[in-house]
Amino acid sequence: MTAVLPVEWVDVDVDVDVRADFGEFVRMSLPTLLRYGHALTGNQHDAADLVQTVLEKLGSRWASLTRKGFEPLAYARRSMANTHISWWRRHRRERLVPDLPDAIGESGVDRLEHEPLWQALRSLPPRQRAVVVLRFYEGLSELEIAATLGISPGTVKSQNSRAMATLRKRLEEG
Repeated sequence: MTAVLPVEWVDVDVDVDVRADFGEFVRMSLPTLLRYGHALTGNQHDAADLVQTVLEKLGSRWASLTRKGFEPLAYARRSMANTHISWWRRHRRERLVPDLPDAIGESGVDRLEHEPLWQALRSLPPRQRAVVVLRFYEGLSELEIAATLGISPGTVKSQNSRAMATLRKRLEEG
């Protein structure tokens, strides 16, 4: 059973400040998170779903995360990578195709769909793709990537090396 506190015991200003702080974080970080999500998932629809899922979780924990001193953007990126890997494991055999939009005049085609580099990047395993995207798209260092993904710097190096070898091979074949 949940206890109801008298109104005078609840610090409303703190709750409003926390919501405003989270709102500001979302406003400033959303374009970056959507780009990162698109690079992780391979399409804008799944990227939007991924970002929304992670922001819902992050928003519910915002007060405790900021109190504990977590870097919110790094935490969000790590959550996105972990969530994407979980989705990929669950649905690796399922191949969804986005529906055409209802609005007239909108193109349902991703302009990068037939680019050889984009196709090669999409074919990488999720962790390798996350490392490549964080390294070359977001410009993070190996230590920052290791902290973001919760892996060792050595694992970052090996995943990046394997990914680069695979990308080179696929681009030479294509």
